[in-house]
Order: sequence, then structure tokens, then C-alpha cells
Amino acid sequence: MPQTPHIERHFTGSETVRDIVIGMADGLTVPFALAAGLSGAIETTSIIVTAGLAEIAAGSIAMGLGGYMAAKSDAEHYDSERAREESEVNEKADIEASEVAEVFQSYGLTTEESTLIVDALRKRPQAWVDFMMRFELGLEKPNPSRAVISAGTIAGAYIAGGFIPLGPYLVVSTASTALTVSAITTLIALGGFGYVKGHFTGSPPVRSAIQTVFIGGLAAVVAFIVARAIS
Repeated sequence: MPQTPHIERHFTGSETVRDIVIGMADGLTVPFALAAGLSGAIETTSIIVTAGLAEIAAGSIAMGLGGYMAAKSDAEHYDSERAREESEVNEKADIEASEVAEVFQSYGLTTEESTLIVDALRKRPQAWVDFMMRFELGLEKPNPSRAVISAGTIAGAYIAGGFIPLGPYLVVSTASTALTVSAITTLIALGGFGYVKGHFTGSPPVRSAIQTVFIGGLAAVVAFIVARAIS
């Protein structure tokens, strides 16, 4: 009889999605908090727009460089660990073979069963190293262009997110009115972003949306109160 195909549902977010989440989260929150804080101190929007644009430019560069350095660090770490594993496979083959056997035995294979697999791997040095990298160290070979792509994606997402809270200040001349419009649009955007983020990360989307709105709103409220108190 026909059977319903088995579908496994795992985390569906790629590295690009993760970068968008990182950039968009800060892009929505930081400029929103900055604009809200300045709105508590001044009434004209020109200074807020200037400061907001400067922050978006600086923030996107900083976040992009952070993503670039993180990806480069991952690639360098992988290369150094692979070089070490290749050296150990050549110079300490018996020790490495026992480590492979321990990995298989941890999954319930007997000594005889694991020995057959280890012997097969010893005839394929590169496959042996690949196995050790993935199953002993838990490392996957990174994409060579990952660093540049990550930097551009994070920076672009930060800019896109930053213009959502700053947009009302570009068209409304009164800071208090612009703040109201900005708060409404940004909180809606935070809620939608949090919902989508929860969908991709596997968290309950509604809870993720509430948490994102709470964090972004709290940052803006604190910035507004501090700026109003100082002014």
C-alpha cells in the first residue's frame, strides 16, 4: 500500500539567513534607540536624521567587518586544524586509528565492526582526515567566499533595518510626531522580523516576535528617558 513519505523538519536557516538576522536585529534596534533618545532632547529632526545616517553608516561598516573577521577566523581555524589532523594521520596513524574506533564504538559498533571501517579509512588518507574533521572535531569546510558574502549581507541587512526607524524623521519635521510614527512602524517591523526569525531558527514564532519587540522597545524607552533626563 502507498506510504506517506517521511519528511524531516530541521533548522532551515542557511548561513545567509543567520547573517540577515544578525544585521537586521541590530539595524532595527540601535538606530531606533538613538532616534528615540535624541527625540527626548531636541524637537527638530535635522540633527536626528544626520546622527541617524552617521550611525547607520558606522554601524553597518562595523557589523560587516565583524562578520568578515568572524568568517575569516573560522576559515583559519579550520585550515590549522586540518593541517594538524593531516600531520597526525601521517605521523601517529595508530593513535588516530584508535580515536576513529572510539567514535564508532560510541555509536554502539563492536570492536570487530569498527576495525573493518578503520582499516578501510586508513587506505584513504584524505577521507580519513575528512572523517576526523567532521566527527571528531565537528568542523565543516567553510565556503572560501564566506567572509565577503557574510560582510556584505550583514551590512546590507543593517542598513535596511536602520532606515525603518529613521524613515519617519526624513519626512516629518517635528521630532515628537516622527517618534510616534517611528515607534509604530519599528515595533511592527520588529514583531514581523521576530516572527520570521523564530520560523527559521525553530523557536516558537510568536514568542520570538514578542521577545524581539520587547528588547527593541526597551532599548528605545531607556534611551529616551536618559536623553530627556539629561536635557
